Amino acid sequence: MNISELQPTRVWKHFHSLTQIPRPSKKEAKAILFLEKFGKDLGLETIKDEIGNIIIRKPATPGMENRKGIILQAHIDMVPQKNSDKVHNFETDPIIPRVVDGWVYATGTTLGADNGLGLAVAMAVLEAKDLVHGPVEALFTVDEETGMTGARLLKPGILKGDILINLDSEDEGELYVGCAGGLDATATFTYKDEPVPAGMKAFKLSVTGLVGGHSGMDIVLGRGNANKAIVRILLPLMRDLKAGLASLEGGSLRNAIPREAFAVITLPAASEAAAKAIVEKDLAEMKSELSAHEPNLGGSLEPCEMPASLIDSKTAINAVMAVYACPNGVERMSDAMPGLVETSNNLAIVKSENGKIFVKCLMRSSVDSAKDVLGEALSSVFVLAGADVQLTGGYPGWKPKMDSDILVTMKNVYKKMYGNEPEVKAIHAGLECGILGGAYPNWDMISCGPNIRSPHSPDERTEIVTVEKWWNYVVGVLKEAPAKK
Repeated sequence: MNISELQPTRVWKHFHSLTQIPRPSKKEAKAILFLEKFGKDLGLETIKDEIGNIIIRKPATPGMENRKGIILQAHIDMVPQKNSDKVHNFETDPIIPRVVDGWVYATGTTLGADNGLGLAVAMAVLEAKDLVHGPVEALFTVDEETGMTGARLLKPGILKGDILINLDSEDEGELYVGCAGGLDATATFTYKDEPVPAGMKAFKLSVTGLVGGHSGMDIVLGRGNANKAIVRILLPLMRDLKAGLASLEGGSLRNAIPREAFAVITLPAASEAAAKAIVEKDLAEMKSELSAHEPNLGGSLEPCEMPASLIDSKTAINAVMAVYACPNGVERMSDAMPGLVETSNNLAIVKSENGKIFVKCLMRSSVDSAKDVLGEALSSVFVLAGADVQLTGGYPGWKPKMDSDILVTMKNVYKKMYGNEPEVKAIHAGLECGILGGAYPNWDMISCGPNIRSPHSPDERTEIVTVEKWWNYVVGVLKEAPAKK
C-alpha cells in the first residue's frame, strides 16, 4: 500500500515525499532545499538561516489576527540505523515504507517518523487553505539527533511567535512540558600494534539480535546493551585463555542503544573448545537474564582471517575492563515525577581504529548537578584505565511551566474533542525546547505527537490511527490559539 493514500492524505503525502529524500544527521542538504522550495512555491515568506534551519511564515486567517503567534517546530534529520543484513545507503537511498496491522514500518531500516511526521504535519498546515488559525511559523531545525546544532545556533529575534509547539513527541494523548538535558563523553585509549604470536587461530566474536531503541525513551525498558554484552564475554577470554584483541566495534549512534557488537580475537589453537564453551555459557546467561526484553539475543564465535596485528595487551585489557565497569542504563528515577527517569547513561559506541579505541556515551538528566556527577563518575572509570576523557556538548533541560496559556488551551481542546484530558508529562529524552527556550525565554512551549515506537532502531513504527487523531488535534489547537493580551 502506498502510504500517500493513508488518512489524512494531506499529512501522509508529505511524509511519503520525505521518505524519498535522504536526510541522515549532518547530511540533510537535499531535504533543506526541498523544504525551502516548498515554502517558496506556496508563496510564503521563507528563510534559510546560516546553519540551514528553515523558517516559513503563514499569515493569520481573517478574524484571527489578534491571536498569539504559534510556531510549529520539527527537526529535519533522522537517525540512520539498519539491520546488519540490510543493504542501504542512507545518503543516497530512499526509505521503503510498509503497512503492517495498522502501523507503518520501514524495511530493515529506521522509518524517519522521528521527526518526519512532525515536518509533514507542519507542511500540511502551511499548505492548507481551509484551516482557521492565527499567525503561524514553521521552524525546521537541522542536526537534532547528533548535537541539536540547529537549535543551538538559532539566532534570537528571527522568530516572531509567542508559543512553540514541538512536534517531536511519541505518545498520542500526552503533552510534554519538560525534558532532560544531556552531556556527551568520549574516552580515547591510544594503543600500539603488537605482532600475532605463533600458533594462534583467529576468530570473530559477534553479539547480535538485540532490540536497541532510543536512548532516552527506551532506556528504562531494561533492554540489553551490545557493548556491555560483548565485553562480558571478552573479559574471561582475555583473562583466562590469553586471547588477543585485534579489533572491537559496537554501536554507531550516541542516542541509540547498541544492538550489535563485534570483535576479532586470537586464541591458542588448544583453547578453541574452552573459548566456545565460555561464549555459549555467557550468551545463555544473558539470554536468560534478559528473556523478557531480548528474545532474539544471540551471538557466535567463528573462525576468520588472521589479523595483521593485535592491540597491545595492556591497553586491550584496560579498555575491556573499563567498558565492563562503565555506568550504563538508568542511574536514578525522578522523585518529582514518579515513573520518570531522572538520570541515565547510554554506553553507545565502542570502536577501535588507527591506533585508538574510542568509547562514546550520552548521559541524560533532568537535574544538572546529577548529570555532572555522572560525568565525573564515568570519567573516573576511564581515566583510571589510562584513557583521555572529554566531556562535551552539554545542553540544558526544559523546566516545566504548568501555568502556561498554551497548556491550558491544549488540555481544554483535547477534552472537548476526545472526552478526556491528556496526560501532562516530562520526558527523559532530549527535546530542542530546552535550548530554544534559552534564545527565546518568553515562549510558552509544549510538545505532542502520535504513537511512535522503537525510534532510533529498524523496528521504528508509527500507529496510523493516532496520526489522524494528532493531526485533527493540532488543527483544533490552532483554531483555539490564545488571544494576545
